[in-house]
Amino acid sequence: MQIYWTKINKIIEETPEVKTYLLDCPENFTWEEGSHTHFAFEGFNAGDKPNRSLIRHMSISTLPNEKSIGITTRIREQCSEFKTILRNLEVGNEVAIFKTHSNVPLKRENKNVYLLSSGVGLATFRPLVLEYVERADNVNQIHSLNIDSSKDFLFTNVFKSAPEKKFTSQFVDNRQDYYLEVEKLAADKDGLFYVVGSDEFLMDNIKVLHEQGIKPEHIMLDKHEQQLPGFLSFDVSL
Repeated sequence: MQIYWTKINKIIEETPEVKTYLLDCPENFTWEEGSHTHFAFEGFNAGDKPNRSLIRHMSISTLPNEKSIGITTRIREQCSEFKTILRNLEVGNEVAIFKTHSNVPLKRENKNVYLLSSGVGLATFRPLVLEYVERADNVNQIHSLNIDSSKDFLFTNVFKSAPEKKFTSQFVDNRQDYYLEVEKLAADKDGLFYVVGSDEFLMDNIKVLHEQGIKPEHIMLDKHEQQLPGFLSFDVSL
């Protein structure tokens, strides 16, 4: 396993609770849209075993052509040890990234794509939208639906409807409106539904999509392949 040590080159305050940390791109480090990485602080590998409290699984919110690795996360007033350390980091501080992989690259299968997300989960989808806007080959259209009860919606400069690009973006601030919209979108039985958020959010969306007749193979989750059956088995617990 290769560990890349790199420096923070910019910190962007997206909203009062959400920050994006832009990291220098290490030599030979590559990734694609929908990627996640393991993001760690100094000392995480100092002992016999990795200190897991200093490591988090994070989505990369940028594309390689942006020349920085973006890590976007919510940091609340009361937060974990990891988030407390992160909140106190400054430009020039060093962090580690390793085990980078994409479970949700943009599928180009001549279908409509629906991006369903909660809050900062939108960070996973930002690169997919940028990739699509840059090159729409074999994607009919994309619709993004995001729920954020804080009403501080993220990346509104990217997630703005562009009819000429066949891209629509929708934000809602409550569950009732959100799931009504999901039901409407699920009228497209041939569409591809990408879902990003907490495990509870995933299960709730999968249940609604299943009830609307969407097949498991049309639901894309940011999970490793071996984890998917636990979410997409459609058993009675749903």
